[in-house]
Amino acid sequence: MIELQKRLLTSILLLMIIYFSLNNSIVLFLVFVALNYLSLCEFNNLLKNIFKKNQFYFFSFLACVIYLSIFSLIIWNFLIPLSNKSIISLIFIISICIFTDIGGFVFGKLLGGKKLTQISPNKTYSGVIGSFFFSIISGHYFYIFFKMYLIFEINYLIFIIIISLISQFGDLMISFLKRKAKIKDTGTILPGHGGILDRIDGVLIALPFGIVLISI
Repeated sequence: MIELQKRLLTSILLLMIIYFSLNNSIVLFLVFVALNYLSLCEFNNLLKNIFKKNQFYFFSFLACVIYLSIFSLIIWNFLIPLSNKSIISLIFIISICIFTDIGGFVFGKLLGGKKLTQISPNKTYSGVIGSFFFSIISGHYFYIFFKMYLIFEINYLIFIIIISLISQFGDLMISFLKRKAKIKDTGTILPGHGGILDRIDGVLIALPFGIVLISI
């Protein structure tokens, strides 16, 4: 229960930061700078433990720099100039990722069951079901209230399932890196989650993919 409360508080804090940053392009830029800096610090820590600063470390870190740059440019290009449609659409995608994470945690703890993969021992099949369940329910009501701002060709339920699936994949990717680096958390900056990457693991892949999907 304490762990769930921490996750909820961290999610609320994240949404508040996003909301305030989306009202001012300068604040948004500073948030991007801080996010990229902290993420690269944590990627650096992971890759150092995995590759011990050999040639693979250099190319892996360079790949992280390139991906985070593309990640930021896609979001920046989508949001600027700031509009209600782009802001609500962005929050919609992020909220799917957040409830995917919370649903996986709640169902995984309450129901337990068979482990999903050795990559992340805490991930279970019941957690996967919970991730889809929470994201679909929350995403459905979000769509009902804000559908005038969410205009895209693909069916919104299919969209939610796709984003939830990609978010879970992103979570597994970071879990794989942590397992290889033999560390529990990527950092300690966020209570209940550890580091920045522990919080935005799913968002890192799902958000730019969702933006591209909406923009088609």
